[in-house]
Amino acid sequence: ASKGIGRQIAKTLAKENIQVIANYNKSEEEILKLKNELEEENIQVDIKKADVSKRKEAKELVEYVLSRYGKIDILINNAGVGSFGYLSEIEMEKELKLIDINIRALTELTKIFLPAMIEHGEGAIMNVASTAAFCAGPKMATYYASKSYVLNFTEALYEEVKRNNIKISCLCPGPVKTSFQEKSGIKKKEAAKKALMAPNEVARIAYRDFKKGKPIIIPGFKNKIIILFNKFIPRSLARKIIFMMNKG
Repeated sequence: ASKGIGRQIAKTLAKENIQVIANYNKSEEEILKLKNELEEENIQVDIKKADVSKRKEAKELVEYVLSRYGKIDILINNAGVGSFGYLSEIEMEKELKLIDINIRALTELTKIFLPAMIEHGEGAIMNVASTAAFCAGPKMATYYASKSYVLNFTEALYEEVKRNNIKISCLCPGPVKTSFQEKSGIKKKEAAKKALMAPNEVARIAYRDFKKGKPIIIPGFKNKIIILFNKFIPRSLARKIIFMMNKG
């Protein structure tokens, strides 16, 4: 929650008088900036360092939250990484870490916190995917596939627990103005770069629709049109278009 969408969602929740426990991994300076910024407005935020790709640290994060707060009412699974390039050329370790963060950690944290929500008859979970979830992504094959998992997992969960008064949403933003693309080594054509949304706008739409209980949240009119268009063209054409956009 130190940067990008996660930071903005944490700020939004905190300003709604919701006690936020913000997890971070490497960006300690950024998370402390967020904490100090909110404390200047008399808003308290708890922060906890953990690399959720490592099961030991993920377990310690869970134990910290449960020992301090007993349970959580809202879970935002925002942690995610990307990779860029031909699958045959990307380091195995990088791809496996992507799967650990984008899929395993998200599934594990959901599985751990969901039963208590069901027991208490209330709660909410937002899993962050991407518009990448709706198609195949040549040169980002593992990333696109991981986000497809998040979307399908979340949709299934929505049906399973809606009778229990649990809100389940999958946030599917398009490209956002964050450090994500640079860190992932992603290279896009100029046309794709112009479509970047501001993270605070994504967070605003996400929280608004999350409160309404929408199962799939796609911020931005252009992104909605792209997803709609994708439904009406052959998958073979969709992946060719993505491949062309990802050639950089």
